[in-house]
Amino acid sequence: MTKPLDVFFEIPCLTEQSKQLGGIALQKKWFKSADKRIIGQYLQKFIDYNSEQFKFLGVQPYILGTDQNTALAFRSSGFIGSIPLRASDTGKQIGDFVVMPRFTGRDRFEDYIEILNLLGTEISPEVIDSLPLASGKNFRPPLYLEAVKFIGSLEKLTIRPWRKFDSFEKVTSQPTGQINWTKYINSEYKVENRLKFPARINVLSEFHSEYAEIRFVFDICKSELLSANTPQRIKNTLRSKLSFLEERLYHHKPKVTTEIAIRFSDSPTVKACKEQANKILNFNLVDSTAWRVDFSDVFEKFIQHVFKEAAKETGGRLYTNFKFHSKTSKHYSWELKHIEPDAIFQKENLLVFIDAKYKSNLYNKFDQSEMLKEDHRHDLHQIMAYTSFSKTDFKYGFLCYPSDELELKPMIYKNAINEVTNTVLIMGIPLKKDSINEAKRLLTNERYFHI
Repeated sequence: MTKPLDVFFEIPCLTEQSKQLGGIALQKKWFKSADKRIIGQYLQKFIDYNSEQFKFLGVQPYILGTDQNTALAFRSSGFIGSIPLRASDTGKQIGDFVVMPRFTGRDRFEDYIEILNLLGTEISPEVIDSLPLASGKNFRPPLYLEAVKFIGSLEKLTIRPWRKFDSFEKVTSQPTGQINWTKYINSEYKVENRLKFPARINVLSEFHSEYAEIRFVFDICKSELLSANTPQRIKNTLRSKLSFLEERLYHHKPKVTTEIAIRFSDSPTVKACKEQANKILNFNLVDSTAWRVDFSDVFEKFIQHVFKEAAKETGGRLYTNFKFHSKTSKHYSWELKHIEPDAIFQKENLLVFIDAKYKSNLYNKFDQSEMLKEDHRHDLHQIMAYTSFSKTDFKYGFLCYPSDELELKPMIYKNAINEVTNTVLIMGIPLKKDSINEAKRLLTNERYFHI
């Protein structure tokens, strides 16, 4: 597939070093008024111009070579998203920089949505004020991504009744309720109208206007989710949910709206559904600006889910995001008041500490990069700090990284002074729903989960 003209460069997340973009080629396409004899200076100026945007997306640009052989390369982190860029020679906007998910599916968000549905969580894109993306709506989260979130919030809303008072006027034979006396006076001169009182009645019902507006948004989402814009795999998983909600909302007639009012009195469930509904209604009205999604959060919750399933099989218990609080009374301003492993597996006296790192280490096993070494050194020290809270002489910790295939590699460190052993297991897990059962089998067979 050819790259759109409004995209400066596109790479997957967790790329240690992208392919190089030659300075002369960049000058010909993007920096046409730049002096090719000092193209390196223009490349540095380009990095400086766009430093805030690169920082937001977690991208590290760097210059390679000198003179006519100067080139640009990039290192990406756990973020995906898009940012607009400016040219270094004119300061004008050029193409966007896009970081895409590291998935193999034909649709860049297909596996992402499947995982979020499995985890029952929501991780919304972050946006910042910026120039509109040159690629417009082509490289922002698609409407079906927001529609999936709306269906999830609507499911929660329909579990319990959502009743509101509907107010309407009714003619009664007694002057009860809020009587429209002006209307009554205009007609009471007729004898037959003397006992006809136009009263405003409040009735508690599910069939109110706000539910009708929610039904209108549901119809938009259903149309999008069943359209050709939505990947087939996602359609298949949502068909039964859509049919169920269609049945639950059958008697609610849609009411056209451009915004659903959010009230102070709304319950958290109602408020969440309304907020997501307004995102759907405003989707095509919002300018596409710089945005990102942090896959570190997705990967952390994914690892917690895998180990929770393994804990069920082995009779243990899993604590997620358990905090170890500092007992010091006075703290320096830079001091950590608590530390927090992603998960702790407990079975009787055994404690196994788990930390998820959405980094590129296992995609670059034989790379000599100093950055990779420094990243791993930091991760290793962190997991060993967590294992220090175990009372046993044999201490265990898991460092989990994303990888192309499931793998497990133990690293054993032994203190010759007191014979204490610390075992850190490097575990690679593909960020895919299909890898969960295989990972669970691997973990339940490991001696580190048994005593």
